[in-house]
Amino acid sequence: MPEARMPADDGFFMPAEWEPHERCWMQWPSRAEVWAERLPQAHAAYAQVARAIAEFEPVSMVCRPEDEAQVKLACGRGVTPVPIPIDDSWARDSGPIFVIDGKGHVAGTHWAFNAWGNSYHGYENDAAVGGHILDHLGMRKYKINMVFEGGSISVDGYGTLLTTEECLLNDNRNPELTRQQIEENLALMLGVRRIIWLDRGLEDDETSGHVDMIASFAGEGRVLLHMPDDKSDLNYRLMQDNRERLEAARDARGQKLEIIEMPQPERQMRRPDGRRLCTSYVNAYIANGAVIMPTYDDPNDGRAAGIMAEAFPGRKIVSVPALEIAAGGGSIHCITQQQPKGVAVK
Repeated sequence: MPEARMPADDGFFMPAEWEPHERCWMQWPSRAEVWAERLPQAHAAYAQVARAIAEFEPVSMVCRPEDEAQVKLACGRGVTPVPIPIDDSWARDSGPIFVIDGKGHVAGTHWAFNAWGNSYHGYENDAAVGGHILDHLGMRKYKINMVFEGGSISVDGYGTLLTTEECLLNDNRNPELTRQQIEENLALMLGVRRIIWLDRGLEDDETSGHVDMIASFAGEGRVLLHMPDDKSDLNYRLMQDNRERLEAARDARGQKLEIIEMPQPERQMRRPDGRRLCTSYVNAYIANGAVIMPTYDDPNDGRAAGIMAEAFPGRKIVSVPALEIAAGGGSIHCITQQQPKGVAVK
């Protein structure tokens, strides 16, 4: 349950991702259990994302102390290694979530982390890394014991939050909390006033349905929604249900939402164990002046980039190969976390 003062008590809220950034935070791939013999390819893929973002804003790469020299060589001068013990590389989920007060100040929130419902063992370092980053920044830390990952939400910066019931109401996260208690915690920690609940995420998503693989705000009142072309695809039925929920919803200002469909990659690949490999163009990082967007060596790559360019006019669309990242269980948004511009409040 909440401890002491919460961000909303002090006028803090989570801004939209397209607001100006101070920097981007990432974490260097580490867990052999996830990457196995593909770890060098994962390093190369993460370094390519980091270098792409560094063209538009500074990047800080958290890494195990023994990996610092490797990060410097792979990522170049625009990326600063930050040696902190970690278990793996999903900064969106284990890193801090930053909040602002609208007066130029930034603080951080630190949540409990259990590796996506205990999907992996040995996550103590990742559970602590968000707090270590905030200490490194000398930034105020609001802590709560609710299990939560940044990839499970999208906010519009005006009080509206998108999430899925599959993830936030899952017994593998916070079985002791009711839906109302979860909503109260989100309101107090992130300063939101309305929560739009979608149903489920992608088939075989090991995060239990993170929303950042299927839907994200793309400006006030606009939502990108993952949508397969193939109506026989299970994801098509799941996303049609989510579309109906979005159509019925209103944002915190009482307005209807414009829904922009983003195609699902045409090629559907399987993992060695037969599970589907989750790939999504929605899972992009909005940087200062750019959108860093995943591609999958797929016929729909160009079409998706065109839709993204229309959704974010005035921003450069930078496509970065993400199949190696997808093999680890996510995409570009999953491995990044924005720090909003502003002065760290103590």
